[in-house]
Order: sequence, then structure tokens, then C-alpha cells
Amino acid sequence: MFLGEYAHNLDEKGRLAIPARFRAELSAGLFLTRGLDRCLVIYDSESWRAMAERVRALNAWQGDARRMQRHFFSGAVPAQPDKLGRVVIPQFLRTYAQLDTEVVVVGLADRIEVWSKAEWERERAQAEQDSAELAEHLAAPRADS
Repeated sequence: MFLGEYAHNLDEKGRLAIPARFRAELSAGLFLTRGLDRCLVIYDSESWRAMAERVRALNAWQGDARRMQRHFFSGAVPAQPDKLGRVVIPQFLRTYAQLDTEVVVVGLADRIEVWSKAEWERERAQAEQDSAELAEHLAAPRADS
């Protein structure tokens, strides 16, 4: 399980050092893709297969589904951490997530997000401000239940 928040720097070659506590789960390889909130998402192989199947199974007759599939799959790259636990983040993904030097790596149970430091600070502040409302909204019974 991926947990925690870690400040890191990308090196001059666009490499990210994966936090040591995440490396064991990613030693068999990982997948990077665009996130939904101008961040990158890193999946281990098992989580990637599950998420990729969910996105693949979307109804291709629906425009929104095709758009989501394009966003998710066209931005995806497999990667293998080097012996120092670093992965190269391709330039097009760094551009998408507005990654420069300072980044924040965030563990979210079954996935890892990589944010520019400035964007993460905004996102975290908003989540902290709205946490009670978010919890109440997400805990409310659904009409179809």
C-alpha cells in the first residue's frame, strides 16, 4: 500500500527517485500516465491491469468514454526503476503535469501521484479546507442504493 507525502527533485535528465518505501512494490515495473488533476499517476503492475481494464471497458460509442481512453492510454508509458530507484519521466508527461525541479510524491493506497510542488500545495490546501464537506458528501446515501 502506498502511503505518505514526499518532497523530491527531478534531476537534469528528468529522473524521479521513487521513495524507498515504495520501491519494493514497484520492483517488477510500473506504469506512468496522466492523472485527472494535472498530476501524473504511477501504478504497480497489478493496479495498472485493474485500472486499464476499467478504462478499456468504457463504451467506445460514447464520446466521453473515448476521450477518457485517449487521455489515459495515450499518456501511458511502462517504466522500470534503475538500481538507484529512479525512473525517467518523459518530457510530454513532465509538461502535462507542469513538473519542473521540485515535485511532491503522494501515496494513495493503490497508486502514487506526482505533482508539481506549487500545484500540490494548492490541492492539499483545498482538500484540507473542504475535508468536512467532502466527507459528508461522500458518506451520504446514494439515491440508487
